[in-house]
Amino acid sequence: MKIEQMKDKLELTGSGLRLHFLGTGSAFTKKNYQNNLLVIKGDSHVMIDFGTMASQAFMKKGHMVTDINAFLITHQHADHIGGLEEVALMGRYFAQKKPDLILPNFFTKQLWQESIKGGIAYNEDPHLKLKDVFNLIKAKEILGFDRPVYEVDYKGLNLKIFKTNHIPGTAKTLKEAYWSSGVLIDNRILFTADTKFDLELLEKFDEKFKLDLIIHDCQLFTGGVHASYEELKTLPKTLKKKMLLSHYGDNWEQFHPEEDGFIGFSSPDVYYCFD
Repeated sequence: MKIEQMKDKLELTGSGLRLHFLGTGSAFTKKNYQNNLLVIKGDSHVMIDFGTMASQAFMKKGHMVTDINAFLITHQHADHIGGLEEVALMGRYFAQKKPDLILPNFFTKQLWQESIKGGIAYNEDPHLKLKDVFNLIKAKEILGFDRPVYEVDYKGLNLKIFKTNHIPGTAKTLKEAYWSSGVLIDNRILFTADTKFDLELLEKFDEKFKLDLIIHDCQLFTGGVHASYEELKTLPKTLKKKMLLSHYGDNWEQFHPEEDGFIGFSSPDVYYCFD
């Protein structure tokens, strides 16, 4: 992995595979925007999650929301979907184009009915549907894993969407948890999005795919529905040395992840580049 500094404007294309964070902060950050990840490969890109602060972060990097061609949503919390209404309405009434939306089929109805319908549907009569504002790209379930996994090949990118145990806090097992997901990118980069501490997830995916990089949810206190820094410190050295910590709180400067065996905290000012 090489790290390149972002220049004045965010590049949405590029050689090889590149990752860029619109933000790296937790849901309620006031300093680092929210943990939304742009995946760039050649002439294509996919935005993983688009939260309440995402359009502002994107504008500061030289773009409007209508410049994004594709979205993948991991779950329904506002720091992951809060900007989708703006995307839908700007696309329909300003740019006159529909971006792609990558989802497992069952999650399509859940996302629309429970989260974003109210601000979009009633702008026209007859009411708008999700397919009126997005091109729906359905990820298909695949077997061979100990958890639900859905896969899509999108314009040269292979994306595997896997279930995580994030919510509710009372869920002890994956089966008890509501839908939340991470993404495996080109079988080499594991992006957990939001998850509790899950050693089995990390060990099994690393054993199967020999991961180049793990981008892991990191809460800077113990308790709640995210993996804590103290828990992640207990991971084997082989996992920590390939791990960037993300979705962290505004007190991150009090921590020194490099000293504890991690690559470090993810940065919103660079590209993470892979051949």
